[in-house]
Amino acid sequence: MHSTLLSLAAIAGTVTAFPAQPEQRAAAAGVQFVGVNVAGFDFGCSIQGACDLTKIVPPIQGAALGSADGAGQMQHFVKDDGMNIFRLPVGWQYLVNNKVGGTLDSNNFQKYDQLVQSCLKTGAYCMLDVHNYARWNGQIIGQGGPSNSQFTNLWSQLASKYGSSEKVIFGIMNEPHDVPDIDKWADTVQEAVTAIRAVAKSNMIALPGNDWTSAQAMPTKSGPALLKVKNPDGSTDNLIIDVHKYLDSDNSGTHTECVTDNISSAFQPLATWLKQNNRKALLSETGGGNTDSCKKYLCQQLDFINKNSDVFLGYIGWSAGSFQANTYELSEVPTKNGNSWADSSLVKACLVRKSS
Repeated sequence: MHSTLLSLAAIAGTVTAFPAQPEQRAAAAGVQFVGVNVAGFDFGCSIQGACDLTKIVPPIQGAALGSADGAGQMQHFVKDDGMNIFRLPVGWQYLVNNKVGGTLDSNNFQKYDQLVQSCLKTGAYCMLDVHNYARWNGQIIGQGGPSNSQFTNLWSQLASKYGSSEKVIFGIMNEPHDVPDIDKWADTVQEAVTAIRAVAKSNMIALPGNDWTSAQAMPTKSGPALLKVKNPDGSTDNLIIDVHKYLDSDNSGTHTECVTDNISSAFQPLATWLKQNNRKALLSETGGGNTDSCKKYLCQQLDFINKNSDVFLGYIGWSAGSFQANTYELSEVPTKNGNSWADSSLVKACLVRKSS
């Protein structure tokens, strides 16, 4: 989301919850993937790609910096709600301990790997997400900031660690924005794909565009450039268009009320474009407050995506993980009582796949 830099401040926010309205529940999922983000390793990362490592709150029990039960959350979402994908945001600086172009830091990576392994143990697909907005400390990758080779070195290492698991999805970059040259950015994405494919031959790779990976902007702005990105063999197999879309008044994902279902403005045009180009997309971030308006509009949006599962692989809500369930504005954090978990009202209304 656009306001990840405010993660710690957002924990102290307020949210108004309303009873779930059964008639607002999204239709039975026709898409392959439904899940949530499990945030925490991205806390402290700003939209300028600067990450304050003291603000990280790992969603792993017993961690030195936090004790959110990310493993338990994911187990619940799979067992009780029928979910089958989780996106695991992490700051680039955290993975390499602030050394651009460096090797994975053994201590930090071991903690992140705990979350990845907990995800894989559920049987779900696990999407790695470098949450840096196409930047390192304010400088754009391949366009005045870190070189493409420094960035692809990171992905070579991650692909070497996880390429043997077909259920790991490589999310190249979270929400690039204000990137001056989309063609140069597509070149950066291409180099990342080539580096990943050197060791991970068939895993899904999510390709991010500019404009915060906006689903609305993709067909006309970033999409034409990203269509040029190919596997080394010239195919586009398992190269997925990565998109985000929120439903509040300014598409920032910072308000508890929703005002649109995004269908006519974003997802219908995107579906048409995907069909025309024989491509598929994954909505890896979407969500809203636990409010009546968001239950209404999010369920409508997801119904449309389900009905167009020929081009949409699925959707991943924002967010569970280390946020506080009762105070974060867009909380999808389940709460535990004894041996059972209770979902947020928005998750109950629109994201749960199993009937209770």
